[in-house]
Amino acid sequence: MTALRPEGTYGSDPHGEQPYDPYADPGAFEAAVGRLADPLNDPLPGPDTALPGPYPQPYPSYEEPYRHDAYPADLHALGGPHSQAHHSQAHHPPAAPVPGADVHGDGWYGTAAPPAGAAPAPPVVSEPSTVPEPPVVAEPASEPAPVLDDETMLLRQAEEPSPKRTEPARPPDGGRAARRRAQRARRESPAVIASRVLGELFITFGVVMLLFVSYQLWWTNVIANQQAGNEAKKLEQQWEEKGGDRDPGVFSPGQGFAIMHIPKLDVKVPIAEGVDENGVLDRGMVGHYAEEPLKTAMPWDEKGNFAVAGHRNTHGEPFRYINKLDPGDPIVVETKDTYYVYEMTSRLDSTLPSNVGVIDPVPKDSGFTEPGRYVTLTTCTPEFTSKYRLIVWGKMVEERPRSEGMPDALVR
Repeated sequence: MTALRPEGTYGSDPHGEQPYDPYADPGAFEAAVGRLADPLNDPLPGPDTALPGPYPQPYPSYEEPYRHDAYPADLHALGGPHSQAHHSQAHHPPAAPVPGADVHGDGWYGTAAPPAGAAPAPPVVSEPSTVPEPPVVAEPASEPAPVLDDETMLLRQAEEPSPKRTEPARPPDGGRAARRRAQRARRESPAVIASRVLGELFITFGVVMLLFVSYQLWWTNVIANQQAGNEAKKLEQQWEEKGGDRDPGVFSPGQGFAIMHIPKLDVKVPIAEGVDENGVLDRGMVGHYAEEPLKTAMPWDEKGNFAVAGHRNTHGEPFRYINKLDPGDPIVVETKDTYYVYEMTSRLDSTLPSNVGVIDPVPKDSGFTEPGRYVTLTTCTPEFTSKYRLIVWGKMVEERPRSEGMPDALVR
């Protein structure tokens, strides 16, 4: 709401002698009334309103009224750039007269002078404006951008990581000759290829040999012991069954007919007819020499040499430790009706496979000089080879029927 008229004084004249009245000069009020055509304009002088004409203006600040003591009196007197008159003329030129306004200051409007003796017109009071003033939105204060000196830029450049390469750097091209030399260097020579192939073959061969040795030394024993154990149980079941007597000398190749016990070596192995490797020896059994020209006697014969063969290594290896037998150690052959007990007498540690005289009725190199009832055990030597033969002989010392029970050699 604008005041009708300011009361009091707003300052001093330029010389600071008399109080200053903004409406004292002629034409000031009429000019202010003429500016009422703009409803948003405030025609009345005030602290922040510019006055028309050569009137002093509020120079020091638009936030407070002009004070006569804002500047020294000498600056106002000199009329310099800071004087009141210079500021009013430079920034607020005189307003042009408005048509129809009271230009003479006596209440009459227009260009003609008022008649003599006429009363001055009453002052025009402006109505308050109904147009709302737009709200003043304070703009957010923006922070000034930091000033970056050379040292700051250097520090930031050191902190920022350099971009990584997405593609490998290409080596400098040395020409066609250089590329050919590099290609030949990358190409493997025939010697390198051959050595690589040979190494792979050796590795494969080593793996195969390892598997083969594992099979020979371990798995064959598992299978052979299982087969020999089954055959021994089968014989015992047959002997327990009652039936007609059978000629003990008639057996087919591979057929089991007796069981050999070597108590010192904890050996219990079935004896089958023949010395075939696949059908007898490799199945973990002991084979009887029963074919010409190597046919030998049976245990129940009155005279003769009962000769058998067995593996020393692999496939059950029943004769592996017969080299540890000493003279007097018992060797028992169990049949359906009788136990035949032999005592070890001598041993031949090594002989050629062609020395078949060791299984004669009177064995060669055994120390026997006359016919008798003997037993001969043959196997390969040294261990894990078949280059030579190891021979063990024994002499029968007891023939005991099964009805009388087991001999002392098996009871111990």
